[in-house]
Amino acid sequence: MPRPIVALMYDFDKTLSPRNMQDYGFMQGLDMTPAEFWSECTKLTRTNNMDSILSYMYLMLEKGQGKLMLRREDFQALGKTVRLFPGVRTWFGRINDYAAERGLQCEHYIISSGLKEIIEGTEIAGEFKEIYAAEYLYGENKLAKWPAMAVNFTSKTQFLYRINKGVLDVTDQTGLNTYVPEDQRRVPFSNMIYFGDGDTDVPCMKLTKVNGGHSIAVYQDDSTEAKKLIGEGRVDFALPADYSKGRVLERTVFTIIDEVAAKEQLRAVQRKQHL
Repeated sequence: MPRPIVALMYDFDKTLSPRNMQDYGFMQGLDMTPAEFWSECTKLTRTNNMDSILSYMYLMLEKGQGKLMLRREDFQALGKTVRLFPGVRTWFGRINDYAAERGLQCEHYIISSGLKEIIEGTEIAGEFKEIYAAEYLYGENKLAKWPAMAVNFTSKTQFLYRINKGVLDVTDQTGLNTYVPEDQRRVPFSNMIYFGDGDTDVPCMKLTKVNGGHSIAVYQDDSTEAKKLIGEGRVDFALPADYSKGRVLERTVFTIIDEVAAKEQLRAVQRKQHL
C-alpha cells in the first residue's frame, strides 16, 4: 500500500530566495536597477488596468529586446545566479528523510508568480514534483513571444486543488473541476504545509489553514508583516527564513509532520473498521 503523502508548497521570491529572481541576473543585462524596473511595472499596471504578472512579463520582453537573448535556456541560465536562504540546498533531503522515518512520502511543489524558466535553472529545481509559475510561449528562433501562463496571487489557489486531487497537468480542467469525495483525494489539505512571505500568498495560506493544513509565513529581518498575518488568523506560524538544520523552521515542520503521521495512523485504524 502506498505511503500517505505530505505536501510542502512554496512561493519562491522572498520565501526561498531573499529577493525577486529577476533582480539577480536580468537587471544587470538591462542596465536598470531593480527599483527602476519594478516602478515601471507598477506604472504599466495602473495605466493599463493590467494584471501585475502580465505587466512584468511584458516589460521583461520589451526591455530585453536587443539587449538579452530571450530563449528558455537563457532564462534558465539566469537561475544559476539566484541566491537562496541559508539551509535551502539541504532542506529537501532532511525533510524527506524525516517524513520517511514516520511512514510518509514527502512531495515539494513551487507555486509562484515568478518565472518558471528561471526557477528551472536554479540548483534546487530537481527537488520539486511540479513547478507552477509564470511561463512564456516561445516562437521563431525559440524566442519568448507571449505569456503561456500567468500565476497571480488569486490564481495560485487552483494549484492547491490540483495537488489535493492529484490533477497535476495544468491543461486538465475537466479533472480539476470533477467532484471527488474528500476521503478519495490524493493529498488531504490536512497533509499540506504552505510557505509564503506576505500578502500575495494570503489566499493560499488561508485556504490551506482553514482546511486543516498549516501555513507558515517566513521573514528576513523585519517580522512585522508576518506577525500581522498571525494576528489576522491567516497563518499558523511566522518564522525566520532560515532553513538550516536545527533551526526553528525545521523543528516546526518536523512537529507538523509528526502530527500528520499520527492523523494518518488514526485514519488507517478507521479504515480497517469499515472493511
